[in-house]
Amino acid sequence: MRVVLLGTAAGGGFPRWNCACALCTAARDGRLPARTRECAAVTGNGRDWWLLNASPDLRAQLAATPALWPGPRDTPLRGVLLTDAEADHATGLAELRAAAGLKIYAAPPVRAALDRHAAWEWADSLADGGFVLAGGLVVTAHPVGATLPAGPGWTAYRVEDLASGGVLVYAPCVGAWSPVLEELCADADCVLLDGTFLTAGEADAAVRSGAGQAGHLPVGGPDGSLAALARHPGPRRIYTHLADGNPLLDPGSPARARVTEHGAEILPDGAELVL
Repeated sequence: MRVVLLGTAAGGGFPRWNCACALCTAARDGRLPARTRECAAVTGNGRDWWLLNASPDLRAQLAATPALWPGPRDTPLRGVLLTDAEADHATGLAELRAAAGLKIYAAPPVRAALDRHAAWEWADSLADGGFVLAGGLVVTAHPVGATLPAGPGWTAYRVEDLASGGVLVYAPCVGAWSPVLEELCADADCVLLDGTFLTAGEADAAVRSGAGQAGHLPVGGPDGSLAALARHPGPRRIYTHLADGNPLLDPGSPARARVTEHGAEILPDGAELVL
């Protein structure tokens, strides 16, 4: 299984257009790498690719990824797995409207929140027994929006490659740590996890500023995801969906050093994983 991190930033991207914080300023000055909004792509055979979310930056992300370029007769994209109905995860569908025949998986609350496109086939991602994707990938979806005001329909995907046995857990929006996530991480080879905020204070500040993405489980703190991941040292642990004020965006920050010391990673846009 190959996974490409097409984008790794939270809403607004990095730098965010209307933010002049120290981190966004450093990104505009070229001192920190810019990031597009969170989205990934996965394949089991190198030919059939599936998007994990569809960000507003999708056109640029596809153009920057040769494996996703169309061939003379076809595009390698077969469909999209949506984790939620947030604009920064779903509006990229508009870029795909000319591609008839795509299959879109989403939880019922997500499907209800989005307009249907006649040229696409919509499927319930939470259907009993999961589903099989072209390319030899078996997927099950799991609700992870465990606390309000977490977004409706927040979903994590477990993706297993039948050929290699590799298991990816993809959970870019998590409301709270739960027994569901505990079980998913127990047999994973790689976990792509919500890294929106380092601390609960960042989340509160973002909400007050009007840029908030409330309900996200913070990375740090005794009840944060980093402490929970420490119980699962086996899988590769990678944070994505990073908000523009998150100090983890700075490779030289003490926060990044602490996360790295605990075995977790922050990767750039375009990074590729093989499981």
